[in-house]
Amino acid sequence: MSNNKHLCLFVPCIIDRSYPEVGEAMVRILRKLGAHLAYPPAQTCCGQPAFNSGYRKEAVIAAKHFLRTFEDAETIVCPSGSCVAMVRHHYPELLQDSPNWAEIARSVANRVFELTEFLVDVMGVKDLGARYRGKVTYHDSCHLLRGLGVSEQPRKLIRQVQGIDFVEMKDSDRCCGFGGTFSFKYGDISSAILRDKVKNIMDSGADTVVGCDMGCLMHIQGMLSRNGSHIRTLHIAQLLAGG
Repeated sequence: MSNNKHLCLFVPCIIDRSYPEVGEAMVRILRKLGAHLAYPPAQTCCGQPAFNSGYRKEAVIAAKHFLRTFEDAETIVCPSGSCVAMVRHHYPELLQDSPNWAEIARSVANRVFELTEFLVDVMGVKDLGARYRGKVTYHDSCHLLRGLGVSEQPRKLIRQVQGIDFVEMKDSDRCCGFGGTFSFKYGDISSAILRDKVKNIMDSGADTVVGCDMGCLMHIQGMLSRNGSHIRTLHIAQLLAGG
């Protein structure tokens, strides 16, 4: 990687507030690749919770703040497919009635990448020299898979981790039931979906489930813990930063 590559870090709320170790792992990975990193301190929520709840006016306010914050960024990298999908696909839609803002939204959308997407598709990196002893399975989060079309990128990175035993779970592409505000609004449905996901994880025989979105992993870890399972959840950034 060229040493003059400048990357802006977009750190989602859930990572900033509850799982800072994931953001730190992303920093270690990108620094290892020689990137010059910037973290715009003015960044806040991308507005996805408001958007998903139907509060479009509030979502527009959040979107415009995000765009002002990142408008001059050369490349934006984020460890969350969900948040990247919000910026890439929903900002242009939200701002379509404001031509100037819509143009800015489309421009920024072309420069924002989910972490594994950036590593594999932009950087051409598959092997980060990571090591992990254990049997690992992978959960496809909905926004990452269906919104961004990212499926093989994380798997390519996982398979190159030294010492890892990677197994696919049944229906890895099925929703875990989180869906952000969905899990609060429709708790019974969310829990039913999650039970199927957790069963598939446990049936895989893995001791670790890896994903690219902390919302999903938090949701999954909750039921695993309530079931007394010792299976751990791990964001892919944490896995790739090891070694």
